[in-house]
Amino acid sequence: MVRAYSQEHTYKHPWERVTTASWRKFADPENKRVLSHIRAVDTLNHKLDSSSGKLYTTRAVTIHAPGPWFISKITGQDSCHCVESTVVDAQSRSMQISTRNISLEKFIEVEEKIRYDPHPENPNGWTICRQETSIRIKPLSALASMAEKIEQKCAERFQQNSAKGREVMERMCKYLETESSGISM
Repeated sequence: MVRAYSQEHTYKHPWERVTTASWRKFADPENKRVLSHIRAVDTLNHKLDSSSGKLYTTRAVTIHAPGPWFISKITGQDSCHCVESTVVDAQSRSMQISTRNISLEKFIEVEEKIRYDPHPENPNGWTICRQETSIRIKPLSALASMAEKIEQKCAERFQQNSAKGREVMERMCKYLETESSGISM
């Protein structure tokens, strides 16, 4: 059984500001309180393809283990390591982020895809964010009802964390807007 959900959010900020906020959200000290499930973010690789103008980045993200408390008890780990791959195409104004876990894989598989594009109704002023997440609890697939309940709890936690992420992104966008106007907060 796989629990999947998708969300859309419109940031009433231009694409350049939203994508800048996305890069900065983990580095801002004020965001650490809201994004307390994020333990570490390290850039592993980045490359600018001069022929296409696309930026490719790979980051390692360590988070507090997702899901209910007993998952940590079963796995013996309270952290989960993930790989985040990002492709930014400034020419077409598109940013795509794909994140998947590389630890706890024999227990849980999580894949999240986020895409930021100019909003079709206001391409110079707004940005649409589309997020798709899939969660699969592996060893419990024989116990489908239990696996389904755990997947639901994990999905709820991911949705709560997504809401926190949107809150941080909005705050960062407002900060960047103020910064570009030359006003300090």
